[in-house]
Amino acid sequence: QVQLVESGGALVKPGGSLRLSCAASGFTLDAHTIAWFRQAPGKEREGVSCISSMDGNTYYADSVKGRFAASRDNAKNTVFLQMNSLNPEETAIYYCATPMGRQPLAPCTYYSGGFYFGVLSSYDTWGQGTQVTVSS
Repeated sequence: QVQLVESGGALVKPGGSLRLSCAASGFTLDAHTIAWFRQAPGKEREGVSCISSMDGNTYYADSVKGRFAASRDNAKNTVFLQMNSLNPEETAIYYCATPMGRQPLAPCTYYSGGFYFGVLSSYDTWGQGTQVTVSS
């Protein structure tokens, strides 16, 4: 059974750090693109970071560049998201996701027109999410 399980969410003070984990089972994670999304209360789900299976590169949304770092541990079949200098606006449920099925346009890939993170439907396998709350 293909499954993603996030963990590591917590209450943290502004300026603090957290490391989220996304453990995969039922498939080999390093053969797949993995993305992190977040959804704040009342807002749409947005892409935060993705690690491409095509070239191994990692992409970050402008809002988190320089503060977040995504990485893989292939031995543990787990992806991590290190988040530093968190602010209250980043309170959200954080999800990891992967495209298991073939997509018309592979997400987390550079094309001639630029970088394509992908839309929500580009990722067909999702974890249940982990809550991150940034508050004093």
